[in-house]
Amino acid sequence: MTLKNLLGISLDAVAPDRILIAKLLAAAHRNIEDARLPALSAENRFDAAYKAIMQASMVALNANGYRTLTSKPGHHQTAIQTLPLAVELPQPTVILLDALRKQRNLSDYSGDLIPDSAANECLTSARDLLAHVQSWLWRERPDLL
Repeated sequence: MTLKNLLGISLDAVAPDRILIAKLLAAAHRNIEDARLPALSAENRFDAAYKAIMQASMVALNANGYRTLTSKPGHHQTAIQTLPLAVELPQPTVILLDALRKQRNLSDYSGDLIPDSAANECLTSARDLLAHVQSWLWRERPDLL
């Protein structure tokens, strides 16, 4: 499967946008910093870290000329599950990120509590993903930085 196979199903074609990528990378860095604030609840630290994961995922897609179809359900899942195709993210990491997505859904839609351990794992995953995406950009698409 390729990203092109998902056109019209869960992805839309767009022109890679250097300004958008810069804004998303800056936002992801800010959210990671917010997720490190010990005064925030575990839920809010988790939310900030998860936002950074989504922003890094959107950078990965945009750099390849795609974006998720936000009008269709599952765009967070699509953003995460396309990371191996977009930036060569290893599958075990995708499985972890998808578990964090499910935890976020339980928290947002069922009111489940977020333990400190989940907030910490989300922060670590956000930092790792952002570093991976930035490294891929430097290697494969330096014109977008």
